[in-house]
This record gives sequence, structure tokens and C-alpha cells, in this order.
Amino acid sequence: MERVSILGLPVDKVDMPEAVSRVEELVARDRTCQVVTLNSEIAMMAQEDAELRDVICEADLVVPDGVGVVWASRVLGFPLPQRVAGFDLMQELLICAAKNNRSVFFLGAEPGVAQEAAECAKRRVPGLIVAGTRDGFFDEGEESAVIDEVNLSGARLLFVGMGAPRQDFWIARNKTRIKGAVCIGVGGSFDVLAGKVKRAPDWMGQCGLEWLYRLVCQPSRFVRMLALPRFVIRVLREKLT
Repeated sequence: MERVSILGLPVDKVDMPEAVSRVEELVARDRTCQVVTLNSEIAMMAQEDAELRDVICEADLVVPDGVGVVWASRVLGFPLPQRVAGFDLMQELLICAAKNNRSVFFLGAEPGVAQEAAECAKRRVPGLIVAGTRDGFFDEGEESAVIDEVNLSGARLLFVGMGAPRQDFWIARNKTRIKGAVCIGVGGSFDVLAGKVKRAPDWMGQCGLEWLYRLVCQPSRFVRMLALPRFVIRVLREKLT
């Protein structure tokens, strides 16, 4: 699998079908793997956080979840085929899981949301086997019990919706304790799937304006959004040098 480098971070050169195929290959290996959904905000976090950078570099698959990452790849001269949004990737993987009789586990979000998201997913995808759900509100002392719950469920796909970078750190820290599951950080996807949060209209996503929709709906994200212009400047600087 070919990888490109965006600000020193690896990104797999995949479109959506290729990303799904790659995850299917990882599931077939029957070992625990990590998938990172990289956007420009996380990329900027990694510039200042060596531990996060290491997590991304060591992931089994890094998909370009964000038009900023795709834009950067084109500016830097090694274009990625398309954005692979984490929410959309999760939907495709749920369909594949149902077809192949593989079970999934939803871990994260506020109490009750993961379960509600799982119920919505089962209505959307006939035949989907949800092995278990658990909210993301637990402390370090409860972590072993949560991992035991995931392992006992026998799930082959573990969707972790704790927000970045917490979800990425959590997966990386526990990869050796989780048995034979592909673990994917999906951010706020459970809230969207459960209908708690509305996703940007398709046309805004296609135009690269999903960030603006999120900002309008959640003004509290303003400080986090400041990473976007910093990302653009950093990419342009790298292009020039």
C-alpha cells in the first residue's frame, strides 16, 4: 500500500473502496490493528505532540479524513485520490460486516448514545451483528473491565468514538490487550448516527465546507478551528522549502 507524507505524517493513498478493502485485509489477519482517520486539525496537533505523531506513524492504516489533507497532498505534489471520511468509512464497513457475518462493537460517546447508534445501524444495515456497546465515560480503573467486555464479545471491528486524539491514544495504548479486532477512531460518528448531531449537507462536504457547517452549529469549536489556517500556512511553507 502506497503512502504519502503530509507534514511528516503518513497517509495511505486510498479511495473509499480501497480503504474498505484494506480494512477487510486487516480483519482477515486476525490480529489487533489500528486505523487512524486523519484531518488537518489532528495533523497540527501531531506537530506539537510527539506521542500523537508516533501513534499515527505506527498505525496500520491512515486515511485522509478531511479535505484539508487531500488539498495538502495536491499542493505537495503527490495527490491523494479522495477524502475518506470516517463516518462514511464506518457506514461502508458496517455493510461489509453484515455481508460477512462479522460482529462489531461501539465504544464511546455519552451514556446511551453508542447503544442508540447501534440500534440505528441495525435498522439501516439488515443482518448487522452488534456484539456490544459501551459509552466512553470511564476512568482508568475501569479500563480493564471495558477491554474484557470487548474481548468477550468476539467483535472483529471496534469503532471507538471518543474524539481525537483521545480515541487514538486509547487504541494505541490497548492494542496489545484487545484480541483480534480492527480498531477505528470515528470521532463523533455515534452522535451523527444516533441523530444527536446533524451532519453537513452533501454539497458542503463536496465543496470542502463541512468545517464551516460544524462551526455554525457548534461555535464552541472556534478555537479548535484555528488549526485550519495554521495547517494551510504550514503546508505552503513546506511546499516552498
